[in-house]
Amino acid sequence: MNTLASPIQHTATRPPGLWARRLPLAACVLALFGWLVWSVSARQGLLLLVGVGLGWGLAAARFGFTTGWRHLVENRDPAGVYGQIILLAVLAALSMPMLAHFPETHAALGPPSVSLLVGAFVFGLCMQIADGCGSGTLYKAGLGVPLNMGILPLFALGSFAGSAHLNGWLALGAAEPVGLVPLLGAGGALAATLAGLAVVTVGVGLWSGQHFSPRRIPSRWVWGALVLAVFAALNLFIAGQPWGVVYGFGLWAAKAVTALGLFDPAHNAFWSDPGHAQRLRETLLLDITSITNIGILAGALWVAPRRPQDARPLTGTQWVVGLIAGFVLGYSSRLAFGCNVGAMVSGISTGSLHGWIWVPMAFLGTLVGLRVRRHFKF
Repeated sequence: MNTLASPIQHTATRPPGLWARRLPLAACVLALFGWLVWSVSARQGLLLLVGVGLGWGLAAARFGFTTGWRHLVENRDPAGVYGQIILLAVLAALSMPMLAHFPETHAALGPPSVSLLVGAFVFGLCMQIADGCGSGTLYKAGLGVPLNMGILPLFALGSFAGSAHLNGWLALGAAEPVGLVPLLGAGGALAATLAGLAVVTVGVGLWSGQHFSPRRIPSRWVWGALVLAVFAALNLFIAGQPWGVVYGFGLWAAKAVTALGLFDPAHNAFWSDPGHAQRLRETLLLDITSITNIGILAGALWVAPRRPQDARPLTGTQWVVGLIAGFVLGYSSRLAFGCNVGAMVSGISTGSLHGWIWVPMAFLGTLVGLRVRRHFKF
């Protein structure tokens, strides 16, 4: 499936009726914000707005983690990956001092494990077939892209299934999570992270033949990275935890299958954990990840053109393959302790070793996924 048209084209044409759709959307968001502040908490209201900012940044800049990797491999175009490196560097500079000085904030720590290795590889493979990671699926669904709209509920079911099986995967072998900030302090962790990103930048330059130069990177990747870094840092400051996407999906599906009597959380190691069990009992509006996910959908819908810019219809075979990939995408994201956001962006920017393990495994999966994508002529 081709990538969407550039955001410049959408804003330049300004299709008739765009504001007729945006005004009711703005009214709904403001009404929900007011209700959250009044009836739930000011924190949840602010996180809704943070989610809107993240969704707007993703959609307006077309900041696709999946497409950035694909363009690097297929076209030797490093712009998207350089944009992601800028995001990681800026967000780490904002996040690590917070983690060191505010004990109520927590890093996105995941255990190095067999689960992580398998999950990251499979996730990297499937995200190329499904044309979206966790955040990509979410914001493209908000933009009205048909395949991603169809994938979203299957991603949620897959994430739930992965969470239900997670303890079995961890039994195959897992080490304790490693956080750089407690080990090295904020300054040492940031220096190590920036050094690692510098090595990746050099490697990308050698791979593509285009060395890093801010002047040569399309502006949307630069300002998109800065917007996402600011709102992700606000998420950490307000919520006390880094930006995540996948947990909210799994929680939505877990609530649905539990309400239908198809699942008993008391007999599952993951969902019987006191924290997860409490979230199952509470309204979704109290869940941090769910409220930002709702905001992301709204932010993307704000940017969406009147008619989805999905370039060409898919065949029946492509739909089946894409939807299966979406389910496996959700399953593997739970095994890998996050997607490009939860594992890579939040993991690396908060100093978690598992984020650095996730990236090469997901990239290897991407190399295979691109072959599958070409085979089915997406």
